[in-house]
Amino acid sequence: MNIGSIIADRSAQDIVSCEVSTPVSEAVKILAERRIGAMPVMRAGSVAGIISERDIIYRLASNGSGCLEGSVEAIMTSPVITVEPSTTIDEALALMTRRRFRHFPVVENGALVAFISIGDLVKTRIDEVEHEAEALRNYIQTV
Repeated sequence: MNIGSIIADRSAQDIVSCEVSTPVSEAVKILAERRIGAMPVMRAGSVAGIISERDIIYRLASNGSGCLEGSVEAIMTSPVITVEPSTTIDEALALMTRRRFRHFPVVENGALVAFISIGDLVKTRIDEVEHEAEALRNYIQTV
């Protein structure tokens, strides 16, 4: 199974994002209001980075509350690692594990088409495993 199967029913218009010039304080407000842990940061229609709760907390710890008045560009994670809809779930999970992050922008032909989390991937993988286990149980019962 691939990322495309997870995002098939999603619309790119539903992606919560911000611009590189967005003040960190505004990004904090968006994350809190939407109850999300991260969002893509855009520049001229392309993904420039990701701003996450971790980025904000680490910068607050090192620079204090003054960082809230700067732009997200100063604290975002960049360059951003993206995946394509054709990327398999196992490949995406392995990359997240190896690089120690929890969110991916999904890009197709240079355009942001979705934003997924490790939770999306784990849920899909668990559903696959449960389906396989049920199929095996049914097979064993018919033998």
